[in-house]
Amino acid sequence: MAAAHNLEMEEDVNLNRDREMKEMLEEEKMREDRAGKDPFRLKKVHRIVSKWMLPEPVRRTYLERANCLPPPVFIISISIAELAVFIYYAVWKPQKQWITLDSGILESPFIYRPEKREEAWRFISYMLVHAGVQHVLGNLVMQLVLGIPLEMVHKGLRVGLVYLAGVIAGSLASSIFDPLKSLVGASGGVYALMGGYFMNVLVVSFAAHIAGGFAGMSIGYTVFSCFDKALLKDPRFWIAIAAYLACVLFAVFFNIFLSPAN
Repeated sequence: MAAAHNLEMEEDVNLNRDREMKEMLEEEKMREDRAGKDPFRLKKVHRIVSKWMLPEPVRRTYLERANCLPPPVFIISISIAELAVFIYYAVWKPQKQWITLDSGILESPFIYRPEKREEAWRFISYMLVHAGVQHVLGNLVMQLVLGIPLEMVHKGLRVGLVYLAGVIAGSLASSIFDPLKSLVGASGGVYALMGGYFMNVLVVSFAAHIAGGFAGMSIGYTVFSCFDKALLKDPRFWIAIAAYLACVLFAVFFNIFLSPAN
């Protein structure tokens, strides 16, 4: 009797264990099914982006690394900030038209102005101000189209580094080659993304665009080509940084001692 009772209890325990295991497997399968739908949609988007924008040899690497965790916060945030500043200056002082803005942005504390070069933040903050609808929309479209796919692969820290390197390079180059002109717009950052992404920049007649492109072709190329490497361990990164800092120091020296705007 005792042996039969023990056998019956053991069978009940096994049945309960099997039932619990089955329930756990079913719950896990349901979670996988729910989670599988969103990645499928995201992978489809990534495939479209890679086919449209990337050459064949790097598509696989992009698809392996692209994800939205974390989401592309940097490029979206900077785009919202630039659009908000444009709207503010467009309505702050009544404009006859929005194609070009003049009186509002000329007095902005963000715009780069040669006679106010001692206010060092202007070498970066000028990127927030745009001269008109065509200017701001062109920059926003380009940086979102390029920046979001880049940030899904390389994340915000790397994309932000390249973008801001282009912005600073743009203002410093403009202060050397166009020393008496004011500067607005995020084109330096946009061209840095383009230079790093394509390693080829259309040569235009604006110093800020060209400098942003060169920043992208040096720092941007190094940062964006390090898919599987720790950036700080890549000697190319430090070479690019050293060259960039040398140019920055020369630009600072020029602005202090040699600029015609002094």
